[in-house]
Parts: sequence; structure tokens; C-alpha cells
Amino acid sequence: MSEFSDFSWITENAAEAERIIGLYPEGRRASAVMPLLWLAQYQVRDMVGVAWLPVPVIEFVARQVGLPYIRVYEVASFYTMYNLKPVGRFHVQVCGTTPCMLRGSDDLIRACKDMGLAKYATTPDGLFTLTEVECLGACANAPMVQINDHNYEDLTYDSMRGLLEALARGETPASGSQIGRTASCPEGGPTTLKELADG
Repeated sequence: MSEFSDFSWITENAAEAERIIGLYPEGRRASAVMPLLWLAQYQVRDMVGVAWLPVPVIEFVARQVGLPYIRVYEVASFYTMYNLKPVGRFHVQVCGTTPCMLRGSDDLIRACKDMGLAKYATTPDGLFTLTEVECLGACANAPMVQINDHNYEDLTYDSMRGLLEALARGETPASGSQIGRTASCPEGGPTTLKELADG
């Protein structure tokens, strides 16, 4: 972790951090903690190839917003969008909340397991980390996963395996609904107000 002991913003991120802090009123710099942690996590990814928040990086953000380390750690440890330990090149986050569970998230977990992934672990080749998370906000298109910054929705056992296989081959699968839905339209397209949908 010594490589992070002198962590500081690269030039473009320093400017972005100041812009973010400037969004908040005087005396409210602490409100910038979440976007600054996000920015820091991605700077670490660009440095070492893995998006995560080592302790010295969290300490750096804490100093910048004028908070004790523990307060910033509380934020970073509460939200699953922040990684407190290194993850694989592809962070596979399977939603296990009720809508996804009812529509087959267990099948997605099984597909991951059959591909050699284990919950809360990184594959030996460093390619995948599997995490089960709470709601990712795409309930209408359940079950779904978030892989790095992209959502993949309307998944089945087979489409989940296909997605992981494509990523392992170095391909970039199309994100969004895997059955061709737009946003949260009903399967098969709109069923009401069709004249407005066609116009």
C-alpha cells in the first residue's frame, strides 16, 4: 500500500475536485465526499488497473474535505459503489433484491458459479469479482447485474453465461436489456397509448 502513501490528484482530477467542491456552499465541503471518493477510486484504477480505495486514498479525501478519516471510511464502507479492497477487472454485481430474486437472480448466481466465480471473491486470473448487492435500480427489467459501470438487464442463466464468456474473450457486450426492451417498456413493446408510441 506504500504506492498510495503519497497519493494526490493528477492535474485534471485536481481541477475536477475543485469544481466538485465548488458546487457546495462555504462550510459544506464535507458534502463533496461521495463524488471525491468516486473520482479517487477511478484515479486508482487508472494507476493500477483496479478500481478501489486504499486507506491512504481515503485519508487524502478526508483531509481535502476536512473530516476525520473514520467519517469518510463510514461513507466508503456503507455504499457498494466503493471498493475497499482490490476487485477483478470485471466487478460483477448481481442484484439480489426481491424483484430480481423473484425473476431469477439465483439463476444468475448459478451461471456465475458455473463459470468459476464465487461470491465476494476474485477469480485466480484476476478477471472477475462476484458480489451480491442490494437494489441497483432497474427493477422493471429484472433480473439484472452491473458490471463495472454498465447495467445488463432481462438476463437468464444462458444470457448471463454468454455475457461472462464474451467478457472473458475480450469482447464488449451491449449493455441494457438483453431482450431488446427500451428502458422499462413491457416485453413486446407498449400495450397502451400505442398511437403516441408510433407518433
